[in-house]
Amino acid sequence: MIKLYGVGSAWGLPDYSSFVTKVDCYLRMVQLPYEYVSINDKSNWRPGLPMPPKGKVPYIEDDGEIIADSHFIIEHLKKRYGDRLGDGDLTVEESAIALGIRRMVEEHLYWVLVYSRWTDDAVWEDFKRKLLPTSSPVELQARRELTLRDLHGQGLGRHTSSEVYELGDADLSALSAFLGNKRYVLRERPTSLDATVFAVLATILWPPYESPLKARARTLVNLEPYCRRMQEQYYR
Repeated sequence: MIKLYGVGSAWGLPDYSSFVTKVDCYLRMVQLPYEYVSINDKSNWRPGLPMPPKGKVPYIEDDGEIIADSHFIIEHLKKRYGDRLGDGDLTVEESAIALGIRRMVEEHLYWVLVYSRWTDDAVWEDFKRKLLPTSSPVELQARRELTLRDLHGQGLGRHTSSEVYELGDADLSALSAFLGNKRYVLRERPTSLDATVFAVLATILWPPYESPLKARARTLVNLEPYCRRMQEQYYR
């Protein structure tokens, strides 16, 4: 059986990492049996437990093979078990649009989410209480400093808070406009892109702390209903 390794579930989400939730959602969408394993749960530790080969989650173990990174995991699953969502049937134009939306969500909007959690002081205080109550102050500060370094290197951390949220607002508005009244992002049937979009949007909308990014997402009236449709279809 496929084993999916993540960091821990929270807030009704399979994992508080958007990228683990993305793979979890994809596995459900294509109806592949799997076992979720939290690497932060000490009860899961055993001799031979595979460590993250790229230093981060998600990664999977499939018939003895370890694959890391959500993109390469999904490509591996397509090759081994078939393209069950029919991504290969997309037109050239649809495939190009899907790639652009995926890049916007994963390489830009996601980083605004990271900024909100770890850099915005008001959100950080609430985030660490609700998600990381058992972590030591030293551990939390170390993790925060590493995240701030990553944000600075990525470039988003060089902006003011208002500038960062302005960029995030633009991403959410573009996503909402493209989704429109469609049931799924590209078509009236799901594609693997929906696993990506659902994972990041739900991680913005569902945690029990407030942030400017969450507030903006709530004003766009089709985003939360989209997440609820995905939840009802794949997480019942």
